Amino acid sequence: MRRIVTGTNADGKAAIVSDSEITADTLALMPGAGFLSIWGGDAAPTLPTDGAPPKPGSWFPPATGYRVQMITIPPAKAAPAAGLDMAAALAQANAKVPGLMDHMDPDHPGMHQTDTVDFVYVVSGRCVLELADGARTDVKAGDIVVQNGTRHAWRVPCDEPCTVLSISLGAERKGQPRQRNA
Repeated sequence: MRRIVTGTNADGKAAIVSDSEITADTLALMPGAGFLSIWGGDAAPTLPTDGAPPKPGSWFPPATGYRVQMITIPPAKAAPAAGLDMAAALAQANAKVPGLMDHMDPDHPGMHQTDTVDFVYVVSGRCVLELADGARTDVKAGDIVVQNGTRHAWRVPCDEPCTVLSISLGAERKGQPRQRNA
């Protein structure tokens, strides 16, 4: 993907400060998946900016942060290679997409919950949004899901991957705690 970034130069003028190709991270643990961090920060942005990319601390934003990501979800039949070194694969996942695995339920693969409001636009393919209670909704290219911090998973029951653009805003959870591995 080509990412073009604007900013304000030392003279106070608008400028293209970066025009580059960015690529998705792939993980041995999730063959066919792609994780592309487009932009994000751990605090609300301030203007003017020189356009330097913020340095987010983890895949999911804190309550004050935001993320813009392109995610490719592989078909359900995709599985890690036989004999995969799980410790090495988890270390790779933690290095490339820090914090992602901490939110995943090992007893229910793909099921997770974050303290975010996510605007998920399906760019291509189709998938099923599954909620913790088993409710399922089919989503396809052109659909948008507003995911309000509920426990959920994305499933791709067909042969083609599903690619989504996700814009996540960090949120403060009050009252009921986030469900972890439940």
